[in-house]
Amino acid sequence: MDTSLNDISLHFVGNKTLDHNLILSEDLLKIDDELADIITESFFERFATSFEEYSFTHASSLDFNEVYNFAKGIFKNNGDLHDFSKKIAQELYQQTNHLKIKDGELYIGIFSNCEYDGAYVDAIGIFKTEVKNDFLEVHSNNENFEIFHKQGIDLKKIEKGCIIYNTIPEQGYAVRIFDNQNRGTDAQYWKDDFLGLKPIANEYQQTNEFLGMTKEFISKQIENEFEVSKTDKIDLLNKSVEYFKTNDEFSKEEFEQEVFGDKEVIDSFRGFDDSYRETHDIEMEDNFEIDNQAVKKQARMFKKILKLDKNFHIYIHGDPNKIEKCVEADGRKYYKVYFDEEI
Repeated sequence: MDTSLNDISLHFVGNKTLDHNLILSEDLLKIDDELADIITESFFERFATSFEEYSFTHASSLDFNEVYNFAKGIFKNNGDLHDFSKKIAQELYQQTNHLKIKDGELYIGIFSNCEYDGAYVDAIGIFKTEVKNDFLEVHSNNENFEIFHKQGIDLKKIEKGCIIYNTIPEQGYAVRIFDNQNRGTDAQYWKDDFLGLKPIANEYQQTNEFLGMTKEFISKQIENEFEVSKTDKIDLLNKSVEYFKTNDEFSKEEFEQEVFGDKEVIDSFRGFDDSYRETHDIEMEDNFEIDNQAVKKQARMFKKILKLDKNFHIYIHGDPNKIEKCVEADGRKYYKVYFDEEI
């Protein structure tokens, strides 16, 4: 089945804090079939590498999540898409209260035949464009050409997006998002303030969260309790990633023994784990299936580089016993690096 765009609405959401306008259109956006196909392909292409899934949530009750209620209304009555899209735009405007948030066009569409977990369901797409790009339009006139400068939207660079699949409504639906500006407090308004999402506890989320927590323990916490060198920390990071790369199933107890080994370090790690879960309000199992995509994502962020002033970078991929830190009699520090052969 081919995914298709049924209807779409367009509104303009300015920055409320800066007293910019909210402009709500009167009717659905009128587009032809060709443009509908282009929008559909470009929009869903952005989620091709999106593996983390969310669901709507609220501190008191799911029924108090505004976008969740609007989505539920759209799924029940497709004919009311435009009315609900206005409410969604108004909710985003209310949450646009950080000085750095850019004005932009907000699109809300209803799609049919969207593949999700082996089934085909309807889905609501919400995306916002904030940046106009320059482009040239060329026209031919007999044997001459005319060129015009215009501004428009690059559909491959949409700034923010959300897709809500019509499945598990009682649990807050299944939701995927992207946000090009996903760093800093000004970016959190899309996921947290506007949509109100929490991660769905699947294999991807479990793998991603546990590796992220482990990285933070090794990078920031372990040196507060134990005497560890930078090479020791890199070795622990390497062992952590290697465990996830070479196993299909995760066992926390087995992981602790293979990576840390020492009982005191393991006790410290468990205490940090408990604190991390509480602080970040996340749930992680002690045993789960390892997701390879999450491992690839996290492995890129596990730094294996030993930086020496601004002169040298040493990449450490394996045996930590082949690098030794030393100090000269005059106080100058240096490393000995042992190897078997040049490659």
